[in-house]
Amino acid sequence: MSDSRRKDAEQNGAAHSTSIEPHVARPNVGNRVTVVLGAQWGDEGKGKVVDLLAQDADIVCRCQGGNNAGHTVVVDSVEYDFHLLPSGIINPKVTAFIGNGVVIHLPGLFEEAEKNMRKGKMFDFHQAVDGVQEQQRQEQAGKNLGTTKKGIGPVYSAKAARSGLRICDLMSDFTQFSERFKVLASQYQSMYPTLVIDIDGELCKLKDYVEKLKHMVKDGIFYMYEALHGPPKKILVEGANAALLDIDFGTYPFVTSSNCTVGGVCTGLGMPPQNVGEVYGVVKAYTTRVGIGAFPSEQFNDVGELLQTRGKEVGVTTGRKRRCGWLDLVLIKYAHMINGFTALALTKLDIMDVLPEIKVGVSYSVDGENIPHFPANQEVLQSVEVQYATLPGWNSDTSAIRTFDELPENAQKYVLYIEEHLGVPVKWIGVGKSRESMIQIF
Repeated sequence: MSDSRRKDAEQNGAAHSTSIEPHVARPNVGNRVTVVLGAQWGDEGKGKVVDLLAQDADIVCRCQGGNNAGHTVVVDSVEYDFHLLPSGIINPKVTAFIGNGVVIHLPGLFEEAEKNMRKGKMFDFHQAVDGVQEQQRQEQAGKNLGTTKKGIGPVYSAKAARSGLRICDLMSDFTQFSERFKVLASQYQSMYPTLVIDIDGELCKLKDYVEKLKHMVKDGIFYMYEALHGPPKKILVEGANAALLDIDFGTYPFVTSSNCTVGGVCTGLGMPPQNVGEVYGVVKAYTTRVGIGAFPSEQFNDVGELLQTRGKEVGVTTGRKRRCGWLDLVLIKYAHMINGFTALALTKLDIMDVLPEIKVGVSYSVDGENIPHFPANQEVLQSVEVQYATLPGWNSDTSAIRTFDELPENAQKYVLYIEEHLGVPVKWIGVGKSRESMIQIF
């Protein structure tokens, strides 16, 4: 076949095989939610970031966890502590929404609301069970999980076992609810003979909550759908706990009982992933952890003590001292793999002001060999050796600084080193407790 005939044949074939597809209208995605998540073991200062973003938000949501989480926000020198309520509720114009993925201790919810107003579904027996379980772990295995004893594990266990009770059950037929409540309580009493439950007393309290709750409860799926597909709205999702405490991806078994990574947003609010917009990871300028479990960069020395003292590192929920160590970029990179952070908030940079030099964990090795990933197995994680990069400190007070350019040169280099190593931009830098001490870079 001649070149000209081959060309004609190719053109002919293309013409015959090409068809015009009918235009199909793509569905409107609607409003996107902005998500704030912890990138370490919690206590990174998520509340401050949420408070900042909530200033012009319409809705602030909680999607998982319970009152085992604690967020502190300081506004006009007044300190607010939140455990179940989204910390963005300080903005009087915002609607606070607690989604289906959250486990609720109703007495704690109302107590928290009243306590914070003065400043400016889980049951009591779940908390008792949590305490008994921790005691049994200590007696049987010589160690416990270090839970907050707020009943979070037992209530999520009941949910997974399909014996749990939901808010919609409480708000429906109270007689049926009472029967199911008694069955659940009896199951726990048979499992833990030392457990004492005032069944009638708890039911009496719960019945009182029906009146208080009836104007607050909505069908969450329908509420979120309308919020996402109605007029333009700014919707903020406040994650509790953090990536390394996630039930699937954290340092199991020393984790919480919910998904506190980005997937928990969809399952905990009943919304599709296409509506997830910006995902901000909150990172403390060093690393802390409350309770038991592996902590590769922990410092059992003057540095660890200085970070604990200067940072006032005490758990909001438990009151326990936090363990402290150098910033570990291996675990933050792991958190980024799961969550896909679009930007970071780097908090408590000012705590590092007095250090002459600063170490940053950049890789792990086991038996002298580098490992390219964060290990899933706790025994392996306990045995890793951290390789550190050493950076010069800045030896000056940053607490009054309000722009990136005003930061000491070595402080700027510290921030830029983190950005370059992770491949994620730092959007905010925290240099103090108040709302005003969050430096916004872009």
